[in-house]
This record gives sequence, structure tokens and C-alpha cells, in this order.
Amino acid sequence: MGAWTPHLFIDRAEDVAVAARALADGAVVAVAFANFYAIVTRPDAATVRRVNLAKGRPAGQVGSIVATPARIAGMFDWSLVPHRLPQRRVRLLMDALYGAGPFGFRGPAASGLPAHLTQHDRGVRTTQVIAPGLVCPSNAFLARAAAETGVGHLYITSANRSRHRTGADEEPAHWRAEGIVADFAHLDDLVVLAHRDEAAARAGYPAHLPTSVTLLSFHDPAGDPEEPPVLTVDRHGSLHVDEVRRAAAPLGLQVRLGTGAGRRLRVRPYAEALV
Repeated sequence: MGAWTPHLFIDRAEDVAVAARALADGAVVAVAFANFYAIVTRPDAATVRRVNLAKGRPAGQVGSIVATPARIAGMFDWSLVPHRLPQRRVRLLMDALYGAGPFGFRGPAASGLPAHLTQHDRGVRTTQVIAPGLVCPSNAFLARAAAETGVGHLYITSANRSRHRTGADEEPAHWRAEGIVADFAHLDDLVVLAHRDEAAARAGYPAHLPTSVTLLSFHDPAGDPEEPPVLTVDRHGSLHVDEVRRAAAPLGLQVRLGTGAGRRLRVRPYAEALV
């Protein structure tokens, strides 16, 4: 394909309205998300299944949630957070990490969330909430799309084809809009709500790589009950674990890398021309 110029931009209110309406009607929206891109859709089971298949994932793979800042805490059941982990500290850590940029938390799922957006781990029904950070203009799109669909949350996934389809060890998320168009040319209802200036978007988050977010779980704090609670990095992505530790330490929380987070996610490389 030749050079591609998106016609919908995340910083233009009329474009946000068009994309939100399309999402409510069932479209797959690739949205500018902090310093990269994410795919956001309606949260119903049929749509999640369709996106999984479009990416090349198993149809029944559990999805993640995205919500506006005011709704994030409501995605979790705080009564199920272990007593040795004070709720206030977790919420302050959320404020700090979402305030800095894109990030993800995994914890006990609120009771109203459906099975296709939750998974059981060590006896706890959990959900993971991915958000772009407080200053990202995509929050306006998320709010408009949630209002159009009449729900408090949306489905989110990485903007890429699955490694199950490509055979690669890892398929990093896209940070260029034309890469998404190339990967999802088979979707006739793809809508791209793009960064107006992708280089500026990346420069706006110097501590974050333009790839899928780091994910921190708090539903099963590890360690000695006499020691500070230890939260687990389930995925080591855009924000380095050292930065997570720096945010957690003043709150008396420790952070460790989980068994699947030993290698940090890569940033997608691009050839000079996408074909």
C-alpha cells in the first residue's frame, strides 16, 4: 500500500463523535492511546469473540477493560482485596501510575462484569483495566463511546495481529496508524482515530515505551505477612518496573516481576515502507 493519511483525529471533537457512534454500531476502532494505539470496541461477548478471531487469537480468549478515570475504581471489588493490603494505598498507586501515562491494573472483578472479561486466578475472579493515563485525549473518546453504548466500560486489546496467527514469538502493538490498516485490511468496519502527530505523542511520554502497557496485579499480595505487601508485575511493558517501584515505595508497597514478566515487551520496528 502507498502512503496513508487518516481522516479521523483524536484531538478533533467531530471525529471523536463519529468514531464513538461507529463503535456503538459495532465497528472496531483503533484509537490513539497515549503514545501508541489500541483497539477498542463494545464489550459484549459477540464483539470480543469477533475481534479475537480478527486478530488470530483463540475465539474465547478473555478480554481486558478500558474505562474513563472516574470509573476505573468501580471495575474492581474492593471488598475482596486482602486485608493486609490497604485499599487506600492501592488507589493512591493507581492515581500515581495512571497520572503518569498508560498503565494497567489487575484485581478482583466487580460483580457485574461478564465472564468473557474476567478470569480466575488463585481462587479470585479478576479483571484487568487498561487506561491511557489522565492527560490522554482518548479519554474524551472513551467517555463518548461509553455514553453511546450505554455502558460504563469498553473492551480493549492491543492493536496488532496475534502471534498465534503470525507465528512470531511476540507481536508488539502498533504505534503507527498505517501499520494497523495493513494488519486489519480484512475488516471492512475498521475505524482509525489517529494521533495528529505520532512523533509528538511518543515524545509526550518519555518514561514509556510505545508498546502495550505494564500490568500490575493486586489481588494476591505475596510475601511475609510481617513485611510490606508485594504486588506482582504480570506484564513488563511500556513503563519500566523500576519506575513502578519508585511510585510504590512511598506507599509502603513492594513490586516484583511475575514469572511471565522476566522479559520486557519489545517496541515494534517498522520498515521504511509498509506493504
